[in-house]
Amino acid sequence: MLGLMAKKLGMTQVFDETGNLVPVTVVRIEPNFVIAQRTEEKDGYNAVLLGVDEVKKGASKPYAGQFPENITPKKTLREFRDFEKEVTQGESLGAEIFEGVRYVDVIGVSKGKGFQGVVRRWGFGGGRKTHGSKFHREPGSTGQNTYPHRTFKNRKLPGRMGRERVTTLSLRVIKVDAEKQLMLIQGAVPGVNKGLVVVRAAVKK
Repeated sequence: MLGLMAKKLGMTQVFDETGNLVPVTVVRIEPNFVIAQRTEEKDGYNAVLLGVDEVKKGASKPYAGQFPENITPKKTLREFRDFEKEVTQGESLGAEIFEGVRYVDVIGVSKGKGFQGVVRRWGFGGGRKTHGSKFHREPGSTGQNTYPHRTFKNRKLPGRMGRERVTTLSLRVIKVDAEKQLMLIQGAVPGVNKGLVVVRAAVKK
């Protein structure tokens, strides 16, 4: 599997190779430094530990101790299992590793919507809008009275919406600009602008 951490810059639209106008999300691949490598013999699995964004204020000694001497402590760390590319500790990886990859998966944290009712959160139809209905956007009955005398788990109720880990699968790569470290990915990806996302080669395509 190939994967790197990137920052979502925003959306625009471009013409593809067939002349169709397609919406794309622009992501910038941050310099991903190889912090460590996990091996089957030592750790029980194969993986590469990557880090991005330097720690602005001094890192604590226990945290800084896991980084090699030639690498400054990084703010965000992530493991990628069964990394297909041969890498060395301290190496910086960029968008060029996605050359030739046609489809990718994007993992991010969705936008937070705050506390929402059932109509927006779950798509409930609501009651009649006419005068005197007294039932417009309410959730309706949730636990009854004598039986079952409680609200069952997983009942769709009002609550906090969004800010969850979301994986969008099999998005087409329109262009990879290795010089500017940019990728144009067709469609929308989860997260806010300037938010951190993980781009990996598609697992289903």
